[in-house]
Amino acid sequence: MVDFDRLAEVGDFPRVHDVFCCLGTTIKQAGSQEAFRKVDLAYVVELGRMAVRHRASQFLVVTAVGADPRSRVFYNRVKGEAEEAVRRLQFDAIQIFRPSLLLGSRPQSRPAESIARVLSPLVAWAFLGPLARYRPIKAATVARAMVRIAREAPRGAHVYESDAIRRLGRR
Repeated sequence: MVDFDRLAEVGDFPRVHDVFCCLGTTIKQAGSQEAFRKVDLAYVVELGRMAVRHRASQFLVVTAVGADPRSRVFYNRVKGEAEEAVRRLQFDAIQIFRPSLLLGSRPQSRPAESIARVLSPLVAWAFLGPLARYRPIKAATVARAMVRIAREAPRGAHVYESDAIRRLGRR
């Protein structure tokens, strides 16, 4: 188990080429905006810094649809700030995945996600055109897309929105 408050002190950080960062929480689960910012910004950036220090060449990170450091929505602003900070790190490749609502098994119950899981097949037809990016997506689909892109390793910084993630994550 990793204590993310002491990540910089980890002495046996593995030598890897690719680092997958899927850290994230909710404000409700974190308990405050400050605690949310710590997980979704500080921990993400510190993991990136550690990866750079240990010469990883590629950083793949999950943020969220609507991530924007200038957003008026706190959640989207923090996700955008994390993206901006990660982009400043010295990797050969940075892959940013912006899925919409993630569906899948979780150790804790999230009632809104349970409702979305049931309703999404019924209302998917309404998520067309520009709204397609907000269609819920299975976490397993995001994982498959991340692995595929990790293997391709396109150099530079790239952003993958939900529709692209969905295409990349097809079996």
